[in-house]
Amino acid sequence: MPPSCDPPDDLPARPGLAPPALALPRVRAIRYVTPLREGGSLPAVMETDDLGTYVVKFRGAGQGLKALVAEVITGQLARGLGLPVPDLVAVELDPALAPGEPDPEIQDLLRASPGLNLGVDFLPGALDFDAARAAVDSELAGQVLWLDALTVNADRSWRNPNMLSWHDDLYLIDHGATLTFQHRWSGAAAAVTRPYDASDHALIGCDPWVDEADAELAARLTPGLVRAAVDAVPEDWIGTEPGLETIGSARNAYVSWITDRLAARESWLPGLRDAAAAAGARA
Repeated sequence: MPPSCDPPDDLPARPGLAPPALALPRVRAIRYVTPLREGGSLPAVMETDDLGTYVVKFRGAGQGLKALVAEVITGQLARGLGLPVPDLVAVELDPALAPGEPDPEIQDLLRASPGLNLGVDFLPGALDFDAARAAVDSELAGQVLWLDALTVNADRSWRNPNMLSWHDDLYLIDHGATLTFQHRWSGAAAAVTRPYDASDHALIGCDPWVDEADAELAARLTPGLVRAAVDAVPEDWIGTEPGLETIGSARNAYVSWITDRLAARESWLPGLRDAAAAAGARA
């Protein structure tokens, strides 16, 4: 059973975030710092030529490029909606860095990932979100739940929240398991109206304000914002498919799916309301 939230009266203000740019800033990796072995894709902390430090998710990892596409689109949608996510960049990686790493697994991953990879701003000292001791206000909980339902996020359960606490602010991370329709485009149309199972969502016990989130975020999710989020994906990450033979047609398909999902939200909003009410009854 997911834990309930009981937020205090003095929750810190949420950080203000700028809307997404049309392209990710590009930086060049200069040093591999350390692997992060919590996930199966073996991301790493790397330093770059802009003096930044990023968690780099590699194009050569087992999840493939579509996970990076989902990370960018959903992350940029979240930023445009005013939800807290770390900054994203495209990290240029030279495989010449590989021989300097003693671990053969890391060497193989670096050699398999030349070109652009995804960098997520490293938040030093950030703590994993603990759903058992959560303190998240109902407004933010509802907005995160709404975004996850829109993008069909399969990986924000109370067992694996994919959120961080940094300087008393909540940050959303790891969106590679969103937009799952892209793994089988033949079923994309059917996925537009698919209900979202929120019963195990990490914030379902926080009394999420579902209808308030819908009223606010649906108005913010303009066609321009959706287009900007999709256009932020580097061109060589967008794969072609039968029926989507060009990069442009593939981008248009992502835009169409998201806008159709938004228009069809009465097919998935009732499930959010029911899950929130059930969690409230258990609490």
